[in-house]
Amino acid sequence: MNTLFMHCRPGFEGEVCAEISEHAAQLGVAGYAKGKAQSASAEFVCSEPGAAERLMLELRFDKLIFPRQWARGEFIELPETDRISVLLEHLAALPVAGSLWLEVLDTNDGKELSTFCRKFEGPLRKALEKAGRLVEDAQRPRLLLSFISGRRVFVGLAEADNSALWPMGIPRLKFPREAPSRSTLKLEEAWHQFIPRDQWEERLQDDMTGVDLGASPGGWTYQLVKRGMLVTAIDNGPMAESLMDTGLVQHLMADGFTWKPKHTVDWMVCDIVEKPARSAALIETWLGEGLCREAVVNLKLPMKQRYAEVRRLLDRIEAGFKERKIRVSIACKQLYHDREEVTCHLRRLDLKPRNTRG
Repeated sequence: MNTLFMHCRPGFEGEVCAEISEHAAQLGVAGYAKGKAQSASAEFVCSEPGAAERLMLELRFDKLIFPRQWARGEFIELPETDRISVLLEHLAALPVAGSLWLEVLDTNDGKELSTFCRKFEGPLRKALEKAGRLVEDAQRPRLLLSFISGRRVFVGLAEADNSALWPMGIPRLKFPREAPSRSTLKLEEAWHQFIPRDQWEERLQDDMTGVDLGASPGGWTYQLVKRGMLVTAIDNGPMAESLMDTGLVQHLMADGFTWKPKHTVDWMVCDIVEKPARSAALIETWLGEGLCREAVVNLKLPMKQRYAEVRRLLDRIEAGFKERKIRVSIACKQLYHDREEVTCHLRRLDLKPRNTRG
């Protein structure tokens, strides 16, 4: 149980390795990271017994940017038949699990394995429960089985409250037919990732106001309108007529990097294709000057040194807020629906929500 196994977007294995290596060094956990290109996974192999568990206990998963899922454990080989017996034998030395997830990698091979996992999960679950190795209990660690093939699996554990919200870190969101673009799923996933579900009614109210910078054709505006907000859409391009017909959208043909509201709005969202440093400066301005209470902004990534660039920009944003002496919570994640980008969520902690339109 001394290897940390992580899922990620294919092509970002190097970013996962760089990120986990930095955290491990800061925590004094010796080991090395490795990840095969386009494998959609990476590993951090710890040098000392128990180090993988310590790393997970001292790190919050939701603070990591590029890993989609993680678990501590080891790889085991399975026979073509009677896989369950081999798994039960291996699990006898591990703590009793409180839940079970069968996972595959986000690759073509992984997708082919998903059918096997669906058929295998039922018999495995029954066998685990019968053997006393699985007892539904949120306080117990989750058993995560990441199948690399039908004969090789990473058997891992993770705390249910300190791992991905969904198996493989992939939410099952349905594209709304009435939305003008598939980018709408980015913002919907951000709501789920960054805002606890029991706070949606408080923080995504229908009497709030929002601004969508770079809005055309309205994929992100759609999510704000869906929550009943009054939205100002800023873009020189056209907006979907279906959104304009709601009466909740004001479309202003202006530059999203220079336009500012006259009054503080509840939400600012932005998915403009621009250099990440410029988008980071936009974040500093909107939150720093109190133009909005919360924001979701995508940072487009450079071709190289992507983790280093994201870390540099986040540090710069945080330093800017400290200099202004304002309290802002900052979260950043490469979401499943992101591509060459990461999504940032920011919230002014010293600005109370405005509960009336005006």
